[in-house]
Amino acid sequence: MSIRATTILGIRIRGEAAISGDGQVSFDNTIMKQKACKIRKLYNEKVLVGFSGGVADALTLFAKFESKLEEYHGNLERAVVELTKEWRTDRILRRLEAMIAILNHEHAYIVSGNGDIIEPDDGIVALGSGNGYALACARTLVKYTNLSAKEIAEESIRTAASICIYTNANITVLGL
Repeated sequence: MSIRATTILGIRIRGEAAISGDGQVSFDNTIMKQKACKIRKLYNEKVLVGFSGGVADALTLFAKFESKLEEYHGNLERAVVELTKEWRTDRILRRLEAMIAILNHEHAYIVSGNGDIIEPDDGIVALGSGNGYALACARTLVKYTNLSAKEIAEESIRTAASICIYTNANITVLGL
């Protein structure tokens, strides 16, 4: 059996930042939960994070990342690099199976336990089962509308939910 757990979309546009996530948690072909919250604000509500993958693993990474933000006084780039280095080299952490999206007003990253730190050119990050659908929607909305970051983030997940069976329309949106 496989766990398919989410769709997350983060976006930086016109000085705004927002992140959205659906609420569905699926186990194989069964919906186990419909209203999960997979996004958070960290570091005095200046950083947005979202996860796909194992919940316990992601919460461990959120806590570890928040401590890195504190250690480096909110320097997002440094905290991301240090989290990734520790995640990759620590014997216990490297077993964690999750991906996280991290963004603020200046940067947007996708971080994995494989040592990947990806900062997309367009400031849009997407994770999880419906990531391709949400990403395509967000890119189109950025190009052809003047919607806010929060509106684009929400509509992108809504579109993914209409296509991906592992994504639902119980959407949580946070903005900076």
